[in-house]
Amino acid sequence: MLYQKLICAIKVAGALMMIVSAAQAADPKYPDWRGAWERWVPPNSVLDTGNHIYTAGGQPSFDQTKPWGRGQQAPLTPEYQKVFEESLADQTKGGEGNFFDHGVRCMPGGMPLMTIAFTPLEFIVTPEITYVLTGNTEPNRRIYTDGRDWPTDLQPTYAGYSIGRWIDEDGDGIYDVLEVETRGPFKGPRAYDATGLPLHFDNRSVFKERIFRDKVDPTILHDEVTVIDRALTRPWTVDKKYTRNPNSRPRWTESSCIETNSMVAIGRESYFMSADGMLMPVRKNQPPPDLRYFKEWTK
Repeated sequence: MLYQKLICAIKVAGALMMIVSAAQAADPKYPDWRGAWERWVPPNSVLDTGNHIYTAGGQPSFDQTKPWGRGQQAPLTPEYQKVFEESLADQTKGGEGNFFDHGVRCMPGGMPLMTIAFTPLEFIVTPEITYVLTGNTEPNRRIYTDGRDWPTDLQPTYAGYSIGRWIDEDGDGIYDVLEVETRGPFKGPRAYDATGLPLHFDNRSVFKERIFRDKVDPTILHDEVTVIDRALTRPWTVDKKYTRNPNSRPRWTESSCIETNSMVAIGRESYFMSADGMLMPVRKNQPPPDLRYFKEWTK
């Protein structure tokens, strides 16, 4: 009997802890960012891949108000403008350009590509950490708001390390803005978009963000991102916007690499796998893989 009462007491204590945790998570001084936040697409937008121009569907670009690729007008240094042009030239020939690792190996793009929201973002706000769930091959983000200092032993990651602080700008007792700083080292190389618009190969970018809900239209969430990177001549700031799915119970999709991926990465080259299982070149005069470790073999 005593044993049963002890079990009951433990259950009650556990339930109380869950209630307290829920109450903390629902602290009224934190904003309500629940829901599915989808990438905002400007009306009548233009797609510019560097090779072709498309006029429908929106562009998966860093600056949502401008076409991707050259249309971004990124303030690149001459050295990295050359890297970018080489990427576009390689894609013209059928290659993957500077976007090789992300596109062919199906690896995460990391910051800042993960802010594009290829699938809707979900913000989970708690007093100590705000989580940003991506739902695709990009990693989820943890933005620490518990007052911690920067670690001195950071290891390279795709998302970087993020520390934030909440601000009540209008003094009404409810936080309005989440200010975030994200540092590397990052895993790379990284690009802003699929054209290979590059970040510096040292992977030491710094990103400063102001995330807040639009005061006029609460269905819009802003993420003002400033990139500080040695491939740029100056800090580059854009206002990324997300629109809230009106469905209170959105269907969360999952996007990952498929088993039937026909692209094969060997070293720094990419090849296409045909239906009969044979490697095919993706650009004119592409050399075959190095077969030095295979002995000559005949039937």
